[in-house]
Amino acid sequence: MSNVSPSGPPMAASPLTRAVLEIDEYAAGLGWDQPARLFALVDTERLRSQEPRLAAQLGLEGESAAAPLTPIEQDEVPADRPLDEFLGTVAWPEAVAGCAMTVERLMLPPSAAASVPDGLDEAGLAAWVARHPDRQEVRMTVAVLRDGARESALRLRAKDSATEVLTGSDLVPGLADALAATFEG
Repeated sequence: MSNVSPSGPPMAASPLTRAVLEIDEYAAGLGWDQPARLFALVDTERLRSQEPRLAAQLGLEGESAAAPLTPIEQDEVPADRPLDEFLGTVAWPEAVAGCAMTVERLMLPPSAAASVPDGLDEAGLAAWVARHPDRQEVRMTVAVLRDGARESALRLRAKDSATEVLTGSDLVPGLADALAATFEG
């Protein structure tokens, strides 16, 4: 079953899944080989009532069928900094209900773990994975809410279609943990 309705917006069981699929579709429209992107997730009705001008800029005024969560892309994620280090500097105001991130990575099947050469540093491992014949390019979109809810979408470059996107709450637990930490303290 497709996650995309014939008229466009993603069909999903929860508002968070819908937001993740909306962000995945946005990222897909930008093409591959893109930098990581960070999004604030805000309650659409709250945005309309408290920030009507911003809601109008985002095309949200008067829409009765608008998604419950609105993703708002943040400033560029620095490419020269590890993601976990960057995310450690992020804090959100109370008006932000959650956050999401898209990031592209190379992935290997579990069977490749046994053939990883010993003694590789991080750069050496990245180079080895990049040359591996079974590597897959994947775009991960991960979102978390303040209440602890999580959702992810995975899109393989080899199957770059909205109907081939895999969703689930525990697909990228490390990134979900890092995003959730942006709401702590």
